[in-house]
Amino acid sequence: MAEILLLKQIREKAAQRKRTLVLPESHDERVLKAAEILTKEKVASVITLGNEDKIRSDASKLSVDLQGIRIIDPDKSEKLSDFANIFYNQRKHKGVTIEQARETIRRDIFFAGMMVREDLAHASVSGSFATTADVTRASIFCVGLQPGMSILSSFFLMAYPDRAYSFADCAVNPNPDAGQLADIAISTADNHKKLTGEEAYVAMLSFSTKGSAEHELIDKVRQATQFVKERRPDIKVDGELQFDAAIVESVGKKKSPGSEVAGRANVLVFPDLNAGNIGYKIAQRLGGAEAIGPVNQGLKKPFFDLSRGCSVEDIVNTAAIACLMAE
Repeated sequence: MAEILLLKQIREKAAQRKRTLVLPESHDERVLKAAEILTKEKVASVITLGNEDKIRSDASKLSVDLQGIRIIDPDKSEKLSDFANIFYNQRKHKGVTIEQARETIRRDIFFAGMMVREDLAHASVSGSFATTADVTRASIFCVGLQPGMSILSSFFLMAYPDRAYSFADCAVNPNPDAGQLADIAISTADNHKKLTGEEAYVAMLSFSTKGSAEHELIDKVRQATQFVKERRPDIKVDGELQFDAAIVESVGKKKSPGSEVAGRANVLVFPDLNAGNIGYKIAQRLGGAEAIGPVNQGLKKPFFDLSRGCSVEDIVNTAAIACLMAE
């Protein structure tokens, strides 16, 4: 099937990049199993975080082979003090004490964030246990946003047998403003091309197509579309478009004649999290799409969040994407 081929290609491309990946949540058996697969397929050089004796005991019970996987215990790491001092200097203006900084950095996802920040790993994937809110805080506080990017966002790569789409933002931002929506569109367009090799055709979705309705919610989408065009004239983008006008050629020609995006969109930017989260889950559960992600974007380096209901394969696929996106 084509979606399996796409995932296979992503893993193969990631393996060629020879990146180092840190998986902090080693207490989750899914993470240990994913670490084994990633190592055996040579997708990445894997580091797990936690108490080494417990990790080895858990791996033995699960029949997981840890050969080739590096284990770091944050509590015993020589980097703990350095990381705590860096975090303290970053957050002391918010009232964080050095003791609080140390306790924060002892947490596996924050320690992983500092490893990525300090180039001890190229990327990190977590969230099988930690909440999205915690992963988001670790990514922003430790890794930081890309210059010129106003917001951390996410997208799902939605793979079908004969095609792939990128849906954004479906996991992070409840109600982005027009500028933030433009940032989401730009990030997703760039990452869609990086992962699929296809040129991005970006549809800014709404319940209206080119003036078929009037409302302040539509105004936001129109403004965001204009921002994208001004900031990145190289990106093919159109809006506002209804979903059918974005992806069905006959409908796109009828509702938005002359558009280079309508009817052929492969990047679908939803106006808010209600629409995005519902939309991707409908595509996944009723439409049969393979939902890969959520993939965090807008950060200086890849620091990805998983759904807590993720499978081992989800972790492996998300990790491969992280390694492929790492500079």
